[in-house]
Amino acid sequence: MSILAVGTVAFDSIETPFGTADRVLGGSATYLTLAARYFSDDVRLVGVVGGDFPDRHVEALRTRGVDLEGLTVDPDGETFFWRGRYHYDLNDRDTLDTQLNVLQTFDPQIPASYRDSTIVCLGNLEPTIQRDVLAQVDNPSFVICDTMNYWIENTPDSLRETLRLVDCLVINDAEARELADEPNLVKAASIIRAMGPDILIVKKGEHGALLFSDDIVFSAPAYPLEAIQDPTGAGDTFAGGLAGHLMREGVFNGASLKRGIIYGSAMASFAVEEFGPEQLLRLDASQISKRARAFQDLAHIPELTPLQTA
Repeated sequence: MSILAVGTVAFDSIETPFGTADRVLGGSATYLTLAARYFSDDVRLVGVVGGDFPDRHVEALRTRGVDLEGLTVDPDGETFFWRGRYHYDLNDRDTLDTQLNVLQTFDPQIPASYRDSTIVCLGNLEPTIQRDVLAQVDNPSFVICDTMNYWIENTPDSLRETLRLVDCLVINDAEARELADEPNLVKAASIIRAMGPDILIVKKGEHGALLFSDDIVFSAPAYPLEAIQDPTGAGDTFAGGLAGHLMREGVFNGASLKRGIIYGSAMASFAVEEFGPEQLLRLDASQISKRARAFQDLAHIPELTPLQTA
């Protein structure tokens, strides 16, 4: 029983109204695996970095239980780099610089020891690459996929081909509306699920998340934080927590998905409290359990008294 995350390992430089951070550890595969490893002791990463990637970052991942057999180091290349600026509405950001570097020629090769992975998490990559990854894995039990507006706008046919192969799509509300060409999220969910994924999870930032699956519509709250430093990686952290909890339960039904969304939301709430993945590097199980219970309390509705007929 294992989790495979395929995505980016990167440097991020971040500006928010609350501070800045330069060239911190980032990338979708980084956040996914650091979140998932709290729930599973077999978490595998496939990605690529350049010769400029410091050993301390490799050791930070390795010593926290992430299997790095699938991490390729190109000694002559430079690591993927992203610089962004967030506004007071942290859902609104500007990309100031993107340097693909070694990611331009990234052709994920899944190690033989990874091909029996139970859950596959496809980070935000070109849809053809996502399909190539799935072709190298032997019948995973559950496939979680991420995408973004760039692929929705520029490779729509390829993206739809990928969506036919995944079990769960995790995207934000703007992406869901764009993918479905429908402003109403409930209608958009039906349109997207008809493209292939049985399960759609729509992230709404500070407004929580929505789950759509068969006849289930489930709304999870966001955790009310007094201090948010950096939302970078929150979505990937959410997906890692979701995948990790599903692996822990070993089933993929409505109840486990609901609980997975709560644990994913709890993990994401930790990630945004500091720049980069610092919180994810030093959490313990009791902190995660306590915050998950706080989500449960937030969503609890007391017994309702029926109205009396006049």
